[in-house]
Amino acid sequence: MNQIVAKVAPALAAGNAVILKPSEETPASAAIFAEVLEAAGVPAGLFNLVQGDGPTVGQALAEHPDVEMVSFTGSRRAGIMVAKAAAGTIKRVHQELGGKSANVLLPDADFATVVPKSVLGCMMNAGQVCAAPTRLIVPRDRFEEVAALAVAAAERVVVGPPDDPATTFGPLSNQAQFDRVTRTIEIAIAEGQPLLTGGAARPDGLAEGLYLRPTIFGPVARDAGIAQQEIFGPVLCIQTYADIDEAVAIANATPFGLAAYVQSADPVAARAVAGRLRAGYVTINFPGWSAAAPFGGYKQSGNGKQYGVWGFEEFLESKSIMAA
Repeated sequence: MNQIVAKVAPALAAGNAVILKPSEETPASAAIFAEVLEAAGVPAGLFNLVQGDGPTVGQALAEHPDVEMVSFTGSRRAGIMVAKAAAGTIKRVHQELGGKSANVLLPDADFATVVPKSVLGCMMNAGQVCAAPTRLIVPRDRFEEVAALAVAAAERVVVGPPDDPATTFGPLSNQAQFDRVTRTIEIAIAEGQPLLTGGAARPDGLAEGLYLRPTIFGPVARDAGIAQQEIFGPVLCIQTYADIDEAVAIANATPFGLAAYVQSADPVAARAVAGRLRAGYVTINFPGWSAAAPFGGYKQSGNGKQYGVWGFEEFLESKSIMAA
């Protein structure tokens, strides 16, 4: 629903007719949203809902000559397919794709506070957040301290059914995603990545269901698969640096550039590091979310922005009219 509103609201406000094709995995919420817009009095024809899968319905929409712009949220693989389908009619494409976000802890950060927050940020929604801080980049000489804090925080997380008040997070979204994350963890273990907690097995007491343990690896090499690919599950990589230049290099050493995080007691030092990170959305010391801040990535994380003035401008065209 968040992704639907973030696109449909500014598109309508900018004066467009909109066709929404939601994920085939979550069709019901979009149908309810259509009912909400009808009840709110949106004129017939301005909002249109089309259900279906990506390879057929999504492909047809991206290719259609009467569709002037496509805004897509999803995987890098699907984003490439959307861009190729849209290229034939030279339409604009806005994409919010995957991420492998770095979380850089400067030496002066309050580790006892920010490490548990970092773990919970990574594990939120069972790790199924595109901007999740999935790479914790810390001073090499403080790895043991960080690892102990991270493991303790992960082991306080309660995985279970969503209707249990004690549950911190629930299952993964579908069987295919559960299988992908499980396989990724198994491969990382087989490759010798140091497993600090968690793993590919279900949590104790949950013999069935798409549940996974919060999993932490570290120290993880810069070029390791789990440090490069978007996992979209409850998996955290701890990476270490000797100096700030190496920290920045590690943070930028993935094909993604959606979000990044910096933790420091020194605002000037934190801002200097934030400016060097190749990511479209960078926060310092975990501020609250703001709908005024543009959200969107660099590199293979996509192009264009959501939220703020920039989110409206994605659905507008500029025109110059000059007269003597």
